[in-house]
Amino acid sequence: MRDRTKLQKEAMHTLKLTSRTFYIPISLLKPTLKETVASAYLCMRAIDEIEDHEKLDSESKQHLLQSTSILLNNNKFDNEAYQVLIDPYRDLLPEVSARLGDWIDFCPVEIVEKIKESTSIMAAGMAKWVEQDWQIKSKEDLDDYTYYVAGLVGVMLSDIWEWYDGTKTDRDLAIAYGRGLQIVNILRNQQEDKQRGVSFVPDDWDIDDLHRYTEQNLQLADEYMKDIKNRNILLFCRIPLALAKRTLKALMNGREKISRNEVEKIVDEITNE
Repeated sequence: MRDRTKLQKEAMHTLKLTSRTFYIPISLLKPTLKETVASAYLCMRAIDEIEDHEKLDSESKQHLLQSTSILLNNNKFDNEAYQVLIDPYRDLLPEVSARLGDWIDFCPVEIVEKIKESTSIMAAGMAKWVEQDWQIKSKEDLDDYTYYVAGLVGVMLSDIWEWYDGTKTDRDLAIAYGRGLQIVNILRNQQEDKQRGVSFVPDDWDIDDLHRYTEQNLQLADEYMKDIKNRNILLFCRIPLALAKRTLKALMNGREKISRNEVEKIVDEITNE
């Protein structure tokens, strides 16, 4: 049996290293929710790091993502098989990806299958978009891509809320919540993406269209939160959304990102209401 206290510390440490957006709100959750959301986020981040990896070629990414998706579909996650799978890439993959089995073990047994299911779907969807070289031609493409990489985060969170205290939320709005956060990241990383030959802007869109699309999804994210009455869960959801909205405003004003002081002020305002 793994030392759960030690694993919790390692999970939160890894989370802090890998997520600027979610570490703060996760750290403010009550113990059971904190463990669940942290483990779920780390599972999805493990997959995301494979898709985003600069030194892995397309074939390797597809192989890793598709094989991991299959392993996650099994009743019991076979960590030995996963370690064999990633062994040729061990020197390249970050710790969060190499320790996927630990994050699954850390997740409460009553909800772990839902986490594995969403992560499996995400891995398969990411593999598809790697194969397509992230060629976003239309709004439908953008909807599909952002569903796999972020909308599923919203679905996963809704599954956790319902398991935790019976909170029921609209799944379409949950997808919009995740999608809105992702599109802000896409806007922020446009130059970086352009350098690697990728554009997430549909062929017939300009930047104003992308801004409108972002604002529409962020408005739907506001609607999503109206079903949430648990203050601790609501606090968690409001912080990333507020940071995304402020970042969008900064980008539209020609700034690259918001400052650490702005982040701290937003968090303080929300937590002290």
